[in-house]
Amino acid sequence: MSDEEYGALRAGASLWAGASVLITDVRGRVLVQHVDYRDTCLLPGGAVDKGESPSTAASREMREELGVAMTVERGLAVDWVSAESVDAPPVMRFNGEILHVYDGGTWDAERIAAIRLPEHEVESIEFAEPARLPDLMSARDARRALSALRARIDGAGPVFLENGLPLSPTALDRAAVLRTPRARHHFPFHSGPAPAELRVCQAWGWLLAPDGRVLVLLEPDTGAACLPGGTPEPQDGGDFVATLRREVHEEAASSFGEPEFLGYLSDPEEPCARVRYAAALTGIGPAGVDPATGRTYTRVLATPEQAVELFDWGPPAEAQLAAVHRARERLGIPRAGRRPVTELPAPATWWSALPG
Repeated sequence: MSDEEYGALRAGASLWAGASVLITDVRGRVLVQHVDYRDTCLLPGGAVDKGESPSTAASREMREELGVAMTVERGLAVDWVSAESVDAPPVMRFNGEILHVYDGGTWDAERIAAIRLPEHEVESIEFAEPARLPDLMSARDARRALSALRARIDGAGPVFLENGLPLSPTALDRAAVLRTPRARHHFPFHSGPAPAELRVCQAWGWLLAPDGRVLVLLEPDTGAACLPGGTPEPQDGGDFVATLRREVHEEAASSFGEPEFLGYLSDPEEPCARVRYAAALTGIGPAGVDPATGRTYTRVLATPEQAVELFDWGPPAEAQLAAVHRARERLGIPRAGRRPVTELPAPATWWSALPG
């Protein structure tokens, strides 16, 4: 094959390239743009110009679309989009597309207020609950955005996608977390004991593995995340630690040592207290069906910070997280560095392999 023939072959097989940026607010909602040229929303971003790198394109698009100067440094996903997956007229068909998704970070109110939209193209922006992305975006764009968001939470590095789906699904992908709306629990956190006049309606636990990660349960039918725990029952005799032990056994087939009381959450709309504890996990057995719900939860270990990213707890989450770390230190458990979320297998022998 001559150089000319080889060049023509490469040109004929060329791919379209694009870059986008995933930005969240402090509640974990995703920034999407309403644009004037299509009826579905997009992440900030666009096409990579000739001779331009994808990261440079992402930074340029941030200036053009949001009026923000920033350099993207962390990739979240690379997506191969097949020509067949794009609903376009034949005259606009192409051989395929490679889309790069970068991490734009978490923006506070001040940074969001600095956004300046252009006169054309971007009509408005909003921060959307992750579960709303399939309603706001095209199916392929929503798959890509959710896969990138899960990769950011998981922290294992960039993921490779095909038509928005990961080639090597993580525990978060397999459970399809964030596909349903997170319960909005912006309840104030109080570090002291619950007032005697408040009925305790819930006892949950931050159960720490020897490596500093915590046990999180994922509902099999919704992908919703929760901490182990539940509602006091008459058989608990008013002992809320007994409530927690019973619920942890039923939901997660697990046990824990002497707990540390963290505090309680107050619900402005319901006069009750939701108490929180921290304790060291002491054992994990084979997963079973929760008699109260009929579900077999997916059990994962995540850092406390990763766990909070799976909830919509609002500003009070910061105070509760600080209380967890103070208790962790008192329990003599190390702080977990960010690492991929791990699904717990059934064999109890795995437990002995944890560091710490």
